[in-house]
Amino acid sequence: MRAEYLSLDGALAFAELHGDDHAPPVLCLHTAGQSGVQWRDTAPGLAARGHHVVVPDLPGHGRSEPAPGGPVTDLGDYAAWCLALLDRLGLDRPVVVGCSIGGKIALDVAVRASGQLAGVVAMAADAHTGGRPSVRGLRRELSDVAAPSRTDRTHLGTLAVLGRSMPRARAELVATMHRREDPAVSTSDLLGWATHDLRDDLARITCPAHLVVGDDDLWLDVERVRWAAARIPGARCTVLEGVGHYPMEEIEGFDAVLDGWLTELTSVREAS
Repeated sequence: MRAEYLSLDGALAFAELHGDDHAPPVLCLHTAGQSGVQWRDTAPGLAARGHHVVVPDLPGHGRSEPAPGGPVTDLGDYAAWCLALLDRLGLDRPVVVGCSIGGKIALDVAVRASGQLAGVVAMAADAHTGGRPSVRGLRRELSDVAAPSRTDRTHLGTLAVLGRSMPRARAELVATMHRREDPAVSTSDLLGWATHDLRDDLARITCPAHLVVGDDDLWLDVERVRWAAARIPGARCTVLEGVGHYPMEEIEGFDAVLDGWLTELTSVREAS
């Protein structure tokens, strides 16, 4: 693995690069308020399976500098940033994989640039949240982001949406890692999550698509995810038993699972 700081949209962007630069590229996007560290257990194994894995920190997250205009509340801005990153790195026909806001961003990238992609895997994401969480409540949080209970809410909220199949010790580790987020950034991310609406754009996704949702994900309605998949031509939907909101952190050996999905997407692309 190597890492790079790239000048992008007026700020420095951080990205991990795993595997052979000439292997099929995969862009892996993290969740609200978090960073590429969520892919720490997946990226090395995925690279060993023959993929060039790129794991960025979105603007204002992890080791990337803040977006010049402040915390981002429009996931479309992140989608445009991802396309600029793909261009900056010269990645040819990548698969874009994301979870939660990362999944929605992946779908948005596919809406904008399906012809440039080999496929998209959107986990823990639908086309529109239907008003959950409350936008008014999130805006109130922005005026009190220094409240001491905020990190505790992140910790407990993470535990609440992890799946029943996850060992308790592993769940505690993931929840503790999630406490590192910047409340202003994560709340802004969630505003983007709650307001981003791709329902009228799904039919524009022409690359192979796979939507994934855990049946223990308290933040998503499985039927909304199935509805979204049904409106993308040829898309597949997978419901993961006993898994919550963070498949790449919950499923042991997730690199093998994701490699299987990527192989299926590639097969669909070649068959068409």
